Amino acid sequence: MAIRSIIRIVGMLIGLFSLTMLPPVFIAYIYQDGGGNDFLAALFVTLVIALVFWLPNRRHKSELKAREGFLIVVLFWATLGSVGAIPFLMSSSVDMNLATAFFESFSGLTTTGATTIAELNDLPKSILFYRQMLQWFGGMGIIVLAVAVLPMLGIGGMQLYRAETPGPVKDSKMTPRIAETAKALWYVYLCLTVACMLAFWLAGMTLFDALGHSFSTVSIGGFSTYDSSMGHFDSDVINMITVVFLIISGINYALHFTAFSAKEFSLRVYRKDPEVRAFIFIQVFLTGICFWVLMGNDIYSTIETTFSHALFQAVSISTTAGFTTTSFSDWPLFLPVLLIFSSFIGGCAGSTGGGLKVIRVLLLNLQGQRELKRLVHPKAVYKIKLGNKALPDRVVEAVWGFFSTYALVFIICMLALLMTGMDELSAFSSVAAMLNNLGPGLGDVALHFNDVSDASKWIMIIAMLFGRLEVFTLLVLFTPVFWKN
Repeated sequence: MAIRSIIRIVGMLIGLFSLTMLPPVFIAYIYQDGGGNDFLAALFVTLVIALVFWLPNRRHKSELKAREGFLIVVLFWATLGSVGAIPFLMSSSVDMNLATAFFESFSGLTTTGATTIAELNDLPKSILFYRQMLQWFGGMGIIVLAVAVLPMLGIGGMQLYRAETPGPVKDSKMTPRIAETAKALWYVYLCLTVACMLAFWLAGMTLFDALGHSFSTVSIGGFSTYDSSMGHFDSDVINMITVVFLIISGINYALHFTAFSAKEFSLRVYRKDPEVRAFIFIQVFLTGICFWVLMGNDIYSTIETTFSHALFQAVSISTTAGFTTTSFSDWPLFLPVLLIFSSFIGGCAGSTGGGLKVIRVLLLNLQGQRELKRLVHPKAVYKIKLGNKALPDRVVEAVWGFFSTYALVFIICMLALLMTGMDELSAFSSVAAMLNNLGPGLGDVALHFNDVSDASKWIMIIAMLFGRLEVFTLLVLFTPVFWKN
């Protein structure tokens, strides 16, 4: 394995990431919040780290194989989350120890959206902007960006793309070259971000809030610049804009590219896709359940208010964004637990959402139906079809393997949190929030994660990484066969 070549590449990518500390410097200058020097110092430290990785290994270049691709992705996310914590540690505006700073950084980059900050309203604009920007870069995966804009890396881009891109089928490419594919993904991502920002701005947000919340909406991250999240704006229009863009961002970006690259934009691309149809059905079903239960318990005074909160929370939690307009943890317990479970489904494959992904849940359901049919007709041959396409058994086996591994990681992380002294509801919802990259939990972590122990925070960071890299990418490094030549 070309270890020195891998270290060189990680150093270059950290150097690229250091540039993300420049925009907060300009924000600090514009708003005169005093945070500019802290980010300049963090930029210097990050560049030094990048040089330490890159300089001794700058002459080591080799073509990547699949194993090296997985290792680079894991190393990069681990180092990226670590150096991303530097501004939090060096800032004079926030008081964070090592575990808390790492938690905030990893939560942003993995688009989890869980925060350890109890008073967001009092933070400098530069820190607030940095948090939002972390989610935006983490949403699509900065690895894909690096492959698109840094062809001089001299690496096999397809290996990185397969390791980074979420979803069970990763070999299909929208364009013949992987660099062009990555650029196409980011083009769609950027266009959606700009559209979302303009919509928020026209709906009454300030330009700063519109930009920051477009970052966390399109990335399905969930960070906000206010303690009360989207509830701060108290606007049905802003809530509906958020819902629309969360649904758009929860759909496979390859479908967006196909729809917009056609001669005429057509919704037929989305209607034909079984995963999108299931995704929309889930949103409608959850909204209906929430509305019915809230109306039955007279939680809100009017039908319109009830529907607004039901729709927003159902879409926000099930897509794993984690925005809130009200304290949904105070609803009848059935609803918060239902929504937490819905986050296990998450968004579509190839989207910025977390969770198992809708297509995997669809395949698990189809496989269950096939087994029931086999009980009645043991000798019959049944093929699993998605749309009109029969899927090979290898894909179905991989989905079952992923599901069982996902469940095992969940159980281990939950037991680890229970061992640190966390209560059952908080531990369950915390692991669900981290592994599904959701954000808010229930019980003691309904508002923020500042009060949990440092040991619990480190466990949650690991769960975030497992969720962001879809379990296998990280878990494969712990298998002996991975390290054998």
